[in-house]
Amino acid sequence: MRSAPESADAPTHGVGPWSGEWPDDPRYDPELLAEGDRRNVVDEYRYWTMEAIVADLDAKRHPFHVAIENWQHDLNIGSIVRSANAFLAAEVHIIGKRRWNRRGAMVTDRYQHVRHHEDVDAFTAWARDAGLPVIAIDNVDGSVPVDRADLPEACVLLFGQEGPGLSPEALAAASAVVEITQYGSTRSINAASAAAVVMYEWCRRWA
Repeated sequence: MRSAPESADAPTHGVGPWSGEWPDDPRYDPELLAEGDRRNVVDEYRYWTMEAIVADLDAKRHPFHVAIENWQHDLNIGSIVRSANAFLAAEVHIIGKRRWNRRGAMVTDRYQHVRHHEDVDAFTAWARDAGLPVIAIDNVDGSVPVDRADLPEACVLLFGQEGPGLSPEALAAASAVVEITQYGSTRSINAASAAAVVMYEWCRRWA
């Protein structure tokens, strides 16, 4: 199946039409070979179909998952999905409202598996059945700094809303709660930034 360029007004990065004889490889998209590939993908995946890229990512995804509570249509969710793609998370889980703002994802959700759970109970039931401990990220009493915390290789990293953080139900469902050490006057950092920090820390240890 062909995958057309992702947006008519996409930024002008990428590569132009393929020069020379076309590769005899089913992973390559004839339309992209003919017109160029302006998608925001690494060079390894230039001219590949979206389906071929997803299949290749699936073969090497990391065993950590990312979960986000979505009660207020948090604009950070799209950015967290984008970071989950960048750090090759197994899957992203949206807890609460099914609809979320995809603008910040910059179409990376096309390459990242996203699953919806109606509420915290449904999510924790899934995690329990999957045998994955839930690691909550929030700066509440009793949190352990992430650089000293235990981050299991297979786990779910659970993030809350910008502002209120995680709900009491989500915190109660977690096997551990970690926080990011800060040095300035603000009490918390942006939710998307926090998610990127913790995912990077997981990758630093396990990837």
